[in-house]
Amino acid sequence: MNNSESIIFTPKQLGRVELKNRTIRSAAFEGMARNNKPTQQLKDYHVSVAKGGAGMTTLAYASVNRSGLSFDTQLWMKDDIIPDLADLADAVHKEGCALSVQVGHCGNMTHYRTAGQMPVAATTGFNLYSPTIHRKLKSSELVDFAKDFGHSVEIAAKAGLDAVEIHAGHGYLISQFLSPYTNRRRDEYGGSLEKRMRFMNMCLSEVMDKAQKHNISVLVKTNMRDGFKGGLEIDENIEITKQIATFDVDGIVLSGGFVSRSPMYVMRGRIPIKSMTHYMKPWWLKWGVSMLGNQMIKKLPFEEAYFLEDALKFKKAIDAPFIYVGGLVRKSKIEEVINHGFDFVQMGRAFISMPDFVNRMKEGTSFCECDHHNYCIARMYSVDMRCCKHIKPELPNKIIKELGI
Repeated sequence: MNNSESIIFTPKQLGRVELKNRTIRSAAFEGMARNNKPTQQLKDYHVSVAKGGAGMTTLAYASVNRSGLSFDTQLWMKDDIIPDLADLADAVHKEGCALSVQVGHCGNMTHYRTAGQMPVAATTGFNLYSPTIHRKLKSSELVDFAKDFGHSVEIAAKAGLDAVEIHAGHGYLISQFLSPYTNRRRDEYGGSLEKRMRFMNMCLSEVMDKAQKHNISVLVKTNMRDGFKGGLEIDENIEITKQIATFDVDGIVLSGGFVSRSPMYVMRGRIPIKSMTHYMKPWWLKWGVSMLGNQMIKKLPFEEAYFLEDALKFKKAIDAPFIYVGGLVRKSKIEEVINHGFDFVQMGRAFISMPDFVNRMKEGTSFCECDHHNYCIARMYSVDMRCCKHIKPELPNKIIKELGI
């Protein structure tokens, strides 16, 4: 079979937009916004992915309001970014690629400086991993938060984007309401799973209402497991995913992990502590991560398609359009996943290492160069997202030694 005849390169409908192939650049945080607005750097990166053959590329980690911002380098979905988003969308579309934006709220992973207030969450408490004190959101506030999700869809549609991805996983705000670990409320938003899903339902109702009015596709990212004892496991997450499917969303992205408790459950591979601390600015954070990072962060080895076994359980239990993400670096494995019935595959680190990975596969490349040193992850929240192999001459010896490159 000719490389270009692979199932990877067949077109497929994603709601209101047809993608030219089955590949999507996942919403891996770029750290390339400035003052919470798009930049030329952000545009150039996503255009490189578009030129490289992806069916769709995804702008990452955009907040629905200011209280959800963790970084100045994060997008904020407000009306004044529409012209810059539209310019970015036009550039991506010229390369024959669709554009999506992931929207969510960081909840207890924010900071007073960026959020403009005490961080908010499902429950009052202290987040050691941020670190910050956070307060419980009042029931009266949640209606406006849900509307903010809907307004973000309007902004994306007005800018000419093809899709939005609602982040309901990884321990961010919607996920904090879903998980019993972070939701200890005793009102109509806490307790039983039905009540813990109430805020998610409000958000998705607003999202789908605006999506139908503005003709834009909707994806939802959700967890299969939270990845630690006391978090959500497969049984409850299957019920959550069944509920998401009732909204007739165009794609459900099956992921896992909790950034504040099990970050490597999401990503797998090496934890480059020296690389992480090299880019951190507060001295106390550098010291804390240097001394305690290996104890606080559970190591999980990288395996190809590490979420596939769990994802197949969801496919068997639920009739919905599913998108696979997690550990895809080889053409044959991507084909295997699609042949299991997943509509599309998402890749993050593959497109960081090789923005033209899709075109290279067409030309005969069988696997991605990414070796999961996770340097890109180590620096993306402090500086921006870069592959170590792209900037090796700029790296200090201690990082080169740690990464073994």
